[in-house]
Amino acid sequence: MLMGKIKSWLLLTRIHLFSGILPFSRGTVWRDSVAGVILASMNIPQVLGYARIAGMPAVTGLYSVFLPVVVFAIFGASRHLVVAADSATATILATRLSSLAPASSAAYIALAGMVAIVTAGFLFLARIFKFGFLADFLSRTVLVGFLAGVGVQVAVAMTGDMTGMAFGSSRTVYQFLHLISHLPQIHIPTLSISLMVVTGILCAKHFWPRFPMPFFLVVGGVAASYFLHFSSHGIAVLGPVLGGLPSFGWPQVGWQEALDLVPVAASCVVMILAQSAATSRAYAQRYHETFDENSDILGLAVANAAAGLTGAFVVNGSPTQTAMADMAGARSQVSQLIFAAVVMGVLLFLSSALQYLPHCVLSSLVFTIALGLINVKSLDTIRRESPGEFILALVTAAMVVLIGVEDGILLAIVLSLLRHVRHSYQPHTMVMTKNETGQWQSIEAKPGVETAPGLVVYRFDADLFYANDHFFVDEVRLLLNQAPHPVRWLVIEAGAITDMDYSAARSVSELCEDLANSGINVLFARVNAFLRSDLDRHGITAVIGAEHIFSTLHQALSVIDSASSPPQHPVV
Repeated sequence: MLMGKIKSWLLLTRIHLFSGILPFSRGTVWRDSVAGVILASMNIPQVLGYARIAGMPAVTGLYSVFLPVVVFAIFGASRHLVVAADSATATILATRLSSLAPASSAAYIALAGMVAIVTAGFLFLARIFKFGFLADFLSRTVLVGFLAGVGVQVAVAMTGDMTGMAFGSSRTVYQFLHLISHLPQIHIPTLSISLMVVTGILCAKHFWPRFPMPFFLVVGGVAASYFLHFSSHGIAVLGPVLGGLPSFGWPQVGWQEALDLVPVAASCVVMILAQSAATSRAYAQRYHETFDENSDILGLAVANAAAGLTGAFVVNGSPTQTAMADMAGARSQVSQLIFAAVVMGVLLFLSSALQYLPHCVLSSLVFTIALGLINVKSLDTIRRESPGEFILALVTAAMVVLIGVEDGILLAIVLSLLRHVRHSYQPHTMVMTKNETGQWQSIEAKPGVETAPGLVVYRFDADLFYANDHFFVDEVRLLLNQAPHPVRWLVIEAGAITDMDYSAARSVSELCEDLANSGINVLFARVNAFLRSDLDRHGITAVIGAEHIFSTLHQALSVIDSASSPPQHPVV
């Protein structure tokens, strides 16, 4: 009886469980299980690094790939998305919390847990109101720039531990200046280990991309530290690491402190929606599967709630870790469940060994992750195909480095929206003319251009609204006033106009009245049902006459031909 009620409630709320796992067969389970073990060997060192970025104890990185991974496999929809600690959200977290409490302290851990819970609350709201589409407002260009900025910021921050140097500021510029001005204080043994780790990882990525080099370097670093007593030679190590499974508990954070964390959580939500949706969509398309971003949002919400309640920090759908899972052969969330099982084994039996892990090894691993966030290939493609968007990406990256990640992501959203608004504000406009063979062509709308003596066919490639109506009116007047011959007919080719707000309607109506008083007939061609409704509602139809509104350009030109016998026009 109870199970029946639960199933009915799930169907009513459109919640589908185990979508990322079912269906499966014995062969696919075996393949995904092997992939899960490979993923664990490659990813466990990385999540330790993400914990380092977030300012959290190393063990919390393991917590982020234990219960959160399991609950996303149950509630999420994507068969491929790996939900775990991520460099972008970890950086957002650390940027804000570092000013509120000492890194890795009990207060800091509590704040990080509360950010994860608030993030989960926002994601639940996004799921209820189906706000998954909000991820589309962060353009790919700006996202590439944002992640490049995060990569620079994290890479510079890691050079402190890689050189045995302590930075006194969390600002990237100050850290870089401190590094340059204190070069003689570099600890040579620490730097030597760091260079070996970075070289090993980069070489493995280039020549043996499927080889879990980070895993072997971490194991080798722990072994060398234990047998050669690194700590006694001035090489910093992690120190005692809490073992065992995470415990459940509500973060001890006051109400006012929780409210102060809302901007941090909101920034994390934007990054989670953007990265997770883009990654899930890409792999669903690659394997010809359905994509349900709102179900994924529910899985991400539950995963972040689990992270916050188990002492971890914000988790995200990670593009890099998802790519690693795909490269290992994973084709369902079964591999992520196996990954979580391996992590549980590490937490129960191997966590004590992590105390010997040198900070420089972990920071070097994070440094290579940060370099991977700087997608030079994508930036170069953007530069070649769209120089204006390339500048936008660079500005976004620079702002992240100069003013911080939290403000940088807000700027990224604003820049994405402004780029869209800029096109709508001043869209492409054209005048239709005939070429030498008598075929129609569209040329740039500029003074002195006309379709034929006495006729201008004008195309406006955007919806009309309060910000661009003056541009529309001014350009029409300019074209008519500077036409080579007196204009008797103006045809608005409205194929790209689907909406006209009140302000624009008033401007267009006044224009039509003025032109009518000047003896110029105004016709609208290629009018769709949505625009026709706006023309009727705002009274423009009454001004120009219903007989001057047409669904095709051919109909409008036929009326002009029969009324005034202008030069013959080909059928369009």
